[in-house]
Amino acid sequence: MNNNNQNNDPNKKKNLKSALIMLVICLGLTVLFSTVMNRYRNGEQEKITYDEFVDMLDKKEIKSVTLTDSRVLIEPKKQENPLVKTVYYTVVFPDSELTNRLLAADIHFEKQDDSGSSLITQVVVGWLLPFALIYAMMFFVMRGIGKGGGMMGGVGKSNAKVYVEKKTGVTFADVAGQDEAKETLSEMVDFLHNPGKYTKIGAKLPKGALLVGPPGTGKTLLAKAVAGEANVPFFSLSGSDFVEMFVGVGASRVRDLFKQAQSMAPCIIFIDEVDAIGKSRDTAYGGGNDEREQTLNALLAEMDGFDSSKGLVILAATNRPEVLDKALLRPGRFDRRVIVERPDLKGRIETLKVHAKNVLMDDSVDFEEIALATSGAVGSDLANMVNEAALGAVKAGRSVVTQQDLMEAVEVVIAGKEKKDRILGDEEKRIVAYHEVGHAVSIAVQKKTEPVQKITIVPRTMGALGYTMQMPEEERYLMSKEQMLSELVGLFGGRAAEEVVFNSVTTGASNDIERATQIARAMVTQYGMSDTFGLMGLESVQSRYLDGRPVMNCSDATGALIDKEVQKILKEAYDKALAIIREYRDAMDEIAAFLLEKETITGKEFMNIFNKYKKTEPEKAPALPEETTGSDGAAQEAVEDAAACEASGGKENAPEVQETADKVPAEPSAEAEVPADAELPEENAPAAEPSVSETDIPFKEE
Repeated sequence: MNNNNQNNDPNKKKNLKSALIMLVICLGLTVLFSTVMNRYRNGEQEKITYDEFVDMLDKKEIKSVTLTDSRVLIEPKKQENPLVKTVYYTVVFPDSELTNRLLAADIHFEKQDDSGSSLITQVVVGWLLPFALIYAMMFFVMRGIGKGGGMMGGVGKSNAKVYVEKKTGVTFADVAGQDEAKETLSEMVDFLHNPGKYTKIGAKLPKGALLVGPPGTGKTLLAKAVAGEANVPFFSLSGSDFVEMFVGVGASRVRDLFKQAQSMAPCIIFIDEVDAIGKSRDTAYGGGNDEREQTLNALLAEMDGFDSSKGLVILAATNRPEVLDKALLRPGRFDRRVIVERPDLKGRIETLKVHAKNVLMDDSVDFEEIALATSGAVGSDLANMVNEAALGAVKAGRSVVTQQDLMEAVEVVIAGKEKKDRILGDEEKRIVAYHEVGHAVSIAVQKKTEPVQKITIVPRTMGALGYTMQMPEEERYLMSKEQMLSELVGLFGGRAAEEVVFNSVTTGASNDIERATQIARAMVTQYGMSDTFGLMGLESVQSRYLDGRPVMNCSDATGALIDKEVQKILKEAYDKALAIIREYRDAMDEIAAFLLEKETITGKEFMNIFNKYKKTEPEKAPALPEETTGSDGAAQEAVEDAAACEASGGKENAPEVQETADKVPAEPSAEAEVPADAELPEENAPAAEPSVSETDIPFKEE
């Protein structure tokens, strides 16, 4: 009891001191305000004799007169200082003719009461009311700045949201598709539950874990799940909450945060977007900001200073690990780096089930088909798709979500909703139809391509006038050179169809050309698939978890040679696309006519027509048994087939979309086809999200 009183006494003295300081400041401001206002209202008063007053009256130099019980206040017409009003006063003299003389001179005059009620009114209006207004204003300003901390000291208080016990409402059961990350973080949860099991043999709890991954993969959700599983207080805040307009506030808030956390240990501190304060002090990464560096130094000192055996764990999340300061990432601070990647096929299926558990689903829903169609999608994308499907079902008047609703939701996320008010002319519609059929035919003719799932010429809200969607047959993680060349031919199929059928080209293939150029350049600069440059790494990818921007690592002269090599690859692919379109012109005419009639056709309908025209390759003659080279050749062919099978067995696929539009959805698998780096899994190029890339509309834009 005595301890509590001792702890409370300093707080009471501090609050009393703050109140007295505020009271003195308010009184001073009130006196200053009232003095200034009285001088402005009444002016600077000078005493004159009654004779002087009468003389001014006769000379008509008076503007107005105010009569009171004790004084006569005279305001002259002419003011010496226009900024300060001068008022003369004199004593009241028994003069019965004064009123008549004022009326005769046409001077405004009035009578004021000097009674007690008037004095009270002047005190209330002139002093008490200004004091109350000033005090209220200072009270709200100080409370807003301090946010409960009291006076200016509250600026340095931490803004962290505290979730006590299970108030996060999230457990590991709510996180799907991140089994490896959950396994790593579950060890921290077990340590918080049973610290003795680890300290018994001398093990120490990691002080911190850094969650790294693309946006939307569930880093914040994982941090909340850790707190929910551990049943401990959870401090959640963003890196940007530390730094504000006042210098030194960030460091103060860091110290205050750790002070609060240590008083509530065991607990978890989660700092989202830690790169806002943890950016490297090297100027190459935008360092040199004194306030940010002070905040970072305070964070480094606090992470060194606390005892991890008390159960204080720091979790941080970022999608820019390459810009973080090396001192922040060393063991003893963030001991573990937890990679939160895009979910694979199994992970997407589980994620869809988690988001669909509160949605009424039809028994015919096949989550595996949806997962195959959404390769590269993160958890937030899948949650959005399930919600879009539910909204679509309600709009259609259904009580449950069907497979059709989910597939339409995938297309809505990729290409947008159907744009019913965009009506194409007959000629433009024919161009779009042949463009899309050109994509589909050039894809179907080649062996190492994904089958066509859907062709449509219905415009979409994201700008697409039509698109061709491909559906992968299996999950794959690698892409061979032959597959990439086949993809280039498929991308150029639309432009080739325009040239062959209409003997002219439009702007509708701009996005196809852009994507084809990106693939061809990556083949030359990143994947070593060029005969000219061989196994040279000429580009490096930066911000791998964000836009994956490539940066050239070569001279300008080498860059010019790269452009020529890319141009050569693209020309060969386009020539092959032209040859395919010319060879299957009859098939294109029939399929395009059917597409113009239906506007949307399925992959099965497309293949039923195309198979009537598809040409089969002649079988190769068997090798002669008496030639020893024959067996060697067969062995070599078997090795090549096995290598091709191995190369194609691990690529993560996505429904590839070829479009003609002012905006064309990019293939969700575009980034998924990048080979993974086995040595640095946290920097692997992730599977691409379902996305939409821009291209030009096939008519002039104003």
